[in-house]
Amino acid sequence: MHVIDSHTGGEPTRVILDGAPDLGAGPLTERAHRLATEHESFYRSVMLEPRGQPAMVAALLVKPVDPTCVTGVIYFDVDAVLGMCGHGTIGLAVTLAHLGRIGVGTHRIETPAGVVTIELHDPNTVTVTNIESRRVHQSVTIDVPEYGEVTGDVAYGGNWFFIVDPSPIPVDANNIRALTDMTVAIREASIAQGVGGEQGEPIDHVIFQGISPNADVHSRNFVLCPDDNYDRSPCGTGSSARLACLAADGRLAAGEEIVQESVIGSSYRLSYQSGPNGGVIPSITGQAYVMAEAKLIFDGQDPFRDGIET
Repeated sequence: MHVIDSHTGGEPTRVILDGAPDLGAGPLTERAHRLATEHESFYRSVMLEPRGQPAMVAALLVKPVDPTCVTGVIYFDVDAVLGMCGHGTIGLAVTLAHLGRIGVGTHRIETPAGVVTIELHDPNTVTVTNIESRRVHQSVTIDVPEYGEVTGDVAYGGNWFFIVDPSPIPVDANNIRALTDMTVAIREASIAQGVGGEQGEPIDHVIFQGISPNADVHSRNFVLCPDDNYDRSPCGTGSSARLACLAADGRLAAGEEIVQESVIGSSYRLSYQSGPNGGVIPSITGQAYVMAEAKLIFDGQDPFRDGIET
């Protein structure tokens, strides 16, 4: 299996160029569903140690349905097939440029969540124009075992988020264990209590918004991903959901740019335009760097061929 690894703000992306199962044709939503339901052992073997690493997201290249798109892509981590991935799209764009498949300029990429637009500014800098994002519930209070009542917004940015602002724990790298434990408990409580999207979609990410010590940074976040690892980047889909909440509250005007920082200090530049359906069209600018190009080998005699499950 031919792969290229990059990182976006510290968050790794593994682009899979060949060697994946045949998911057939049809809409990307259907192909993503087939990956999730029929090929779990495949995608976990790519993401689990010893081949993968915590927080890595894979970008599986597939043929797009929309002929105006340079590629289709299905994102997944070790525990879930994702609708969209912001940091992964930035990493994918830089990887496609590294391969000579795209140049500086604007391009379209098809994802299961919809078509997104990328603008490659230089070999490492990319702006992603995401799908329309929206807040669906404001100030929802859930009862979290061992932590008590927690109030947050439910928003969609390509994945489903429960956003707590301000964070009950300082968003600082020294607090990653405590932040992880509490956000895991919140996600579990939200699912148990039926808090999620309009059609009952479960929360898959939790965001704590905090204050940055840097004067030119709007805020710092901690983002829990489906595999219980934290996002090293500020999270593209999470930043999109956050923009929807800021817009709905009248705290950020259309076209106004802010800097969103992650818990480890990497950053995105964010802005939005009003969407046609009452939400926002987010713009996310970040940088990615190619780290490795490799061929993954799945030896039938390898006792950890399918990854380490513990």
